[in-house]
Amino acid sequence: MLKKSAVAIAVLLSLSSQTVFAENSNNASDAEQADIEKIEVKGVRQRLQKSGMLSDSIMKTEVISSEFIENKNAVNLTEAIDNTPGVRVSNECSMCGVKRIMLNGLRGEQTTILVDGLPVHSMIAGYYAVDAIPTTGLDRIEVARGAGASLIAPEAIGGTINIVTKAATENGATVDVSVGEDGNQKVGLMGTGISDDARTRVTLIAQYDNRDQVDEDNNKVNEAPAQENQIFTVRLSHDLTDRDNVILRYSHVDSEIFGGPMLGETFADGTINSIGDVLSSFDDTESSQLFEDGDVRNDYTGKAWETTEWIHTERDEVSLSWLREINDDLNMTLATSYSGHIQDSFYEGFRYYAEDDMLYFDARFNYYFNNNHLITFGSDHRSEEMRSTSSGESNANYVSDSFDYNVLGFYLQDTWQASENLEVNMALRFDSIEADFIDPKKSGVEIDKSILAPRVDIRYGHNDNWTSRLSAGRGYRAPLSFFETDHGVLDASLGFEIDIEELERSTSATYALSFEGDKLTSTMSLAWTEVEHLATLSETDAGVPLLSQLDEKATVTTADIALGYDVTDTLTLNVTAEGFFYDDAFKSSYSLAPVEERLTMNADWDYKGWDVFVNLVWVGARDLSDYGYEGYNQVDANGNVITSSIKSTDAPSYWTMDMKVTKSITDNIDFYAGVNNLFDYTQVTEGESPLFFDADGGYDVAYIWGPLQGRQLYAGVKASF
Repeated sequence: MLKKSAVAIAVLLSLSSQTVFAENSNNASDAEQADIEKIEVKGVRQRLQKSGMLSDSIMKTEVISSEFIENKNAVNLTEAIDNTPGVRVSNECSMCGVKRIMLNGLRGEQTTILVDGLPVHSMIAGYYAVDAIPTTGLDRIEVARGAGASLIAPEAIGGTINIVTKAATENGATVDVSVGEDGNQKVGLMGTGISDDARTRVTLIAQYDNRDQVDEDNNKVNEAPAQENQIFTVRLSHDLTDRDNVILRYSHVDSEIFGGPMLGETFADGTINSIGDVLSSFDDTESSQLFEDGDVRNDYTGKAWETTEWIHTERDEVSLSWLREINDDLNMTLATSYSGHIQDSFYEGFRYYAEDDMLYFDARFNYYFNNNHLITFGSDHRSEEMRSTSSGESNANYVSDSFDYNVLGFYLQDTWQASENLEVNMALRFDSIEADFIDPKKSGVEIDKSILAPRVDIRYGHNDNWTSRLSAGRGYRAPLSFFETDHGVLDASLGFEIDIEELERSTSATYALSFEGDKLTSTMSLAWTEVEHLATLSETDAGVPLLSQLDEKATVTTADIALGYDVTDTLTLNVTAEGFFYDDAFKSSYSLAPVEERLTMNADWDYKGWDVFVNLVWVGARDLSDYGYEGYNQVDANGNVITSSIKSTDAPSYWTMDMKVTKSITDNIDFYAGVNNLFDYTQVTEGESPLFFDADGGYDVAYIWGPLQGRQLYAGVKASF
């Protein structure tokens, strides 16, 4: 795969260089060419955005800049967004490393990911593929918290994350290469080019990143899996006329995750040196004991396949958007996006294959009614088909989790500038939703509903320094995936049971008070969300995974305050304190304990070509029994738990620190080095393995409450041309 990445990068460099050379082949003088290179081109879309004639997001949006992402040395989306206000990335499996991005304390599946404002992530794409979303070529990440935070994402009960691709404004290329401990590697490349007439702009992006398995307690099974990602993206923007712009984006993602037995070690079925060795060794006969003396803290002695989780993902994303400025008061956007997601996976002997195709259409109009009102209205349609096959289908009673999902929506929004200090944004969506698990053994349509989802956002400027924002709205979501809680396909050899009849429906309200001074900025916010018919995963008496819904309503409240202070022109300090408060219903729906208290502090010092960034995070103690934790470290020869080996349910507080130092060698070349988790803190070094046995002696891998990877050093170089 490394060879494939090298070829892709070489092609990208060639294309970028050809674009630059083509623009400069008009025999102009060197001085004229230098002037041309400094020009930043803005087209129809940028002009309308600047004039306020485009409207999508209907609430305050927090922006994670490319500079901040670079300071964190984030390789992918989860690393870039983790520990930002109101956001938590939850690692929910020590074998496969599945990540969930949680907003305002809600669950990861209640977050909607957009790319350049359009949905390109299907239902199952949000579980393993988020670690394969690259940071190369990102202009920014926009985070909008709260139900219905975007006109086209009413199902975002927790909020939306919009990944914005860098638009080409000049000719250039950037190369970023880094290496680190535990096999960490990254090669990122971006090339941008503009045509002679400045109407055509292209951005080319490629990234390869890799990391090895990590076994912190040296018991021959990993706490963090190996992962290899290869991504290629092209974004083409063209102004057809002075009033027309089209944007075409294509991206291909190839990701492979391998977790479980440490490659190169010897197990009950022999020495395992490759993923192919593991998959070919499967014989469907289980070992009497998986660990020495039956203790998960000792060496793994079972067969390699018995703890293997392997996931290979391929995804193609295509989006096309046409913006037409009809006149000075009216513009129209027609957009479509497609995502083709393929997952091939092996879960401890259970083979699961799925193809998930999602198609989206949107027709939107923005009408400048008068100086005080911008009216946005339109319609969209989303259809998704997921088809799965598995090794369990030979069972006569097997029911698959394949589904069809269709939504037709209409929306209306009024952005009202009531006065110089007061802005009111009112939006209303009407949606018709149909969700159907299509297995012949599952008759009928599970969900066939129509719903109104209103939202209002109010911004009031008290004076030049103080601003209040109030948001309230409703949202909905159709729970369809068995990956939602503890990736429920792990025990699906007997099939899937579905007891879903209602949409998850949420009501949320948020208040934020912001201060902006010459040196000090601050934002205090309070958010409340109530969810009805919250999905939950359990098992039937026969051990079949059961996707059902809670009878009671579930509520979560979050409070946070963020402070930023410019100590000098070169030194900035930021502090964020957060609290998350869950009721018992919400706690019962989590597979892993979420964060309850968190303090984040970072400093950025830029001085004479040196840039030093330090990020310090404190997570408060938690009572794991509140979230249903119960486990044991050891079983006897008969597979019965040894009660004295019960695992602790007291998760202590802890600190982690990351640091990065960058030195500008020239105007175009930067060298950097850093360390993640400087204190080398993990729950494993505290004596608590994520592996455990439940009360019935069943083995599992998700007794997780703290970091699973220790200290990691890295170094790299970034060059721009």
